[in-house]
Amino acid sequence: MSLERLNKLRETIRRHDRLYYVEARPEIGDADYDALYRELEALERAHPEWITPDSPTQRVGGAPLAAFRQVRHNPPMMSLDKTHSRDDLLDFDTFLRRQLPDEIWDYVVEPKVDGVAFSLLYEDGVLTRAATRGNGEVGDDITANIKTIRSIPLRLADAPPLLEVRGEVYMSRDGFAELNQREEEAGREPFMNPRNAAAGSLKQLDPREVARRPLDAMLYATGAIKGAVFPSHSGLLQRLADWGFRTPPWLRLCVDIQAVLTAIDELEALRHTFPFEIDGAVVKVNRRELYERLGSTAKSPRWARAFKYEPERAETRIWQITVQVGRTGVLTPVAELDPVLLAGSEIARATLHNADEIARKDIRVGDRVWVVKAGDVIPAIESVLTEKRTGEERVFSMPETCPECDSPVVRREDEVAHRCVNPACPAQRVGRLEHFASRDALDIRAIGGKVAEALVAQELVRDPLDLFSLTLPQLEAFRIGDEASGTRRFGKNAQTALDALDAARTLPLDRWLFATGIPGIGVTVAEQIAAAHARFSDLDASPILQAVVRLAELYAEAAAVNPRSTLNRPQNDEEREERQARFNRLCGEIGVTGDELVAAGVATKTPGSTLPPLYSSVIKTEAARSVLAYFASDYGQRYLARLRELGIDPQAKARLPVPADAPLAGVTFVLTGTLSQPRTQIAEQIKAAGGTVQDAVTKQTRYLVAGGNVGATKTNKARALGTTVIDEAGLLALLTGTATPSSAPAPETPRTAQKTADPPDTPYRQQELF
Repeated sequence: MSLERLNKLRETIRRHDRLYYVEARPEIGDADYDALYRELEALERAHPEWITPDSPTQRVGGAPLAAFRQVRHNPPMMSLDKTHSRDDLLDFDTFLRRQLPDEIWDYVVEPKVDGVAFSLLYEDGVLTRAATRGNGEVGDDITANIKTIRSIPLRLADAPPLLEVRGEVYMSRDGFAELNQREEEAGREPFMNPRNAAAGSLKQLDPREVARRPLDAMLYATGAIKGAVFPSHSGLLQRLADWGFRTPPWLRLCVDIQAVLTAIDELEALRHTFPFEIDGAVVKVNRRELYERLGSTAKSPRWARAFKYEPERAETRIWQITVQVGRTGVLTPVAELDPVLLAGSEIARATLHNADEIARKDIRVGDRVWVVKAGDVIPAIESVLTEKRTGEERVFSMPETCPECDSPVVRREDEVAHRCVNPACPAQRVGRLEHFASRDALDIRAIGGKVAEALVAQELVRDPLDLFSLTLPQLEAFRIGDEASGTRRFGKNAQTALDALDAARTLPLDRWLFATGIPGIGVTVAEQIAAAHARFSDLDASPILQAVVRLAELYAEAAAVNPRSTLNRPQNDEEREERQARFNRLCGEIGVTGDELVAAGVATKTPGSTLPPLYSSVIKTEAARSVLAYFASDYGQRYLARLRELGIDPQAKARLPVPADAPLAGVTFVLTGTLSQPRTQIAEQIKAAGGTVQDAVTKQTRYLVAGGNVGATKTNKARALGTTVIDEAGLLALLTGTATPSSAPAPETPRTAQKTADPPDTPYRQQELF
């Protein structure tokens, strides 16, 4: 009976998935769907032997992949020849008729989705593999990622023994806009367009991260087939739709090439009405039996063409640049434009993203500019018409204080964003709440997004700790949504949230420190600071953090008075003696402070006999300053007092010893750039292998792991310090043991440490710091 119920549940959930994600006509509400899903999960937990790869519960996998496996396409995945010319389409028709003078056919015209080409392989109706196009011959196996896209069926009814279908993974306009908003709020560079966002999502090695991206898929072609024949392209699309695939929503059958040109014009007029971006039209011979006779070139089939539309843009003037404060404190400059009509709507504002983008494009107040829609959604400045400058244009600078609360604005070394660092800034309440409840923080399920916005808007929560005062009746009656889309009660989610809040009380110190949302304190830094403290309350005026800051101050003072400095030589013997005495005292204090940090387990001392002695702290100075400043602020003191009232004082988690033979024992890494999976997960892999992850490159950094979009500043600094720069493949080799740290050159001592001389009367070398 249980197995019958399990199979019934799977079929029911598959049906509702199709109704919701493909046909957009759901028959049941979220609560009813969740109840079916939870019942299926419970049955599979009770009977794990019944779990199958095509079960709806298996869409999002577990652990991240180490790397993508490559697969060979048979037949190859070709790309279409593209044209912007109507004359080329007439020539295309003439060519076909010369090749097949005795045949009659019609054409199909469909939208050209601007996405990422991929293929799906079904064996006996079950999805067994998904792959990117790659170079057409070989692609990456992205099965785990593709399974997270709910519009793709995991099982087909009445399918042939072997069926390969091909299409595009894309991101909707609305999904793209929401994703970019999240990226900018996190201080990261936004994606340029939906296609780039979709491609970057599919490159993630963690399917759980992919599941958070608003991806969808359109299917319109086949690869290998056994046991089925599709006489026409239009018939193929209908059969794909019957199987539950999303297919092109617009299609025209055309009797000749003139009808094709008319259809292309019709589609262009509709291009902005689709929920996804299209960049042209695809023209195909409808009779599939002719495909083999027409054949292909080395790269493209001869029976199809892609007609590309010209990008739309409009000229206007920037009359002002204003600054908005986002939910995470990020300041975003916005170009205020003379209103202009573009792609069916009036454009009066365009985001400028950040100060670097303004400088790169040399955008000034008063400039004439070309404005486009990124992804046909987000207005963006494409370029400046510098030839139209009058000399009255003004260079823009980011404000030094927050427009919302007048607090100081800072820019962190590893970010492009400027931020307001006031934790009590009114513009940041929702962002702080979302961060507090996020997975890497306290993982408070059901709190986030629209729920967080509604809690703040209805003044149920002004500070994240207010969550712990909410009651079950309050949350059950709490409503989310708006007048336009309708509101609903939080209902059963209330108990889920309260259970998560109870669990959060016992989470370790590092999770709570990260959840607190102190500027510059990410997951890794929070772990480093937490490892040096017993409990959360110890962070207030922490002697260890004060010692980290003091050590940096002592080094700066020693550099300023060093009598051997070539940049600041003593004027006479008297000054030299006075500076030498001060320098010696500072060196002694550096030794005492550094030894305290070594004893606390947060610093190491460089072997040798230099003056001053060299110490390297795991906790970086800016992070220590940030935590001390936070808890010294009025808001930080209120936060600590509220925790005491709630009876919460998180404890540090026990540190597990790292085996001496761990492959990366004692090796220090820094991660930078766009990587294939979240940095926290890569950092966990390094730590599990015995390595250490830092936030910034220092003399102790052995490897800088550089992903995509890495600036020259960080890599140049790494090379200057003797740090080896590797890519993700190099890191993977170290993790898997195919390469060893000993086979790579160790970081070299920086030049400034080599310019020393041994004084005859001292056992130490007194180094020139600057």
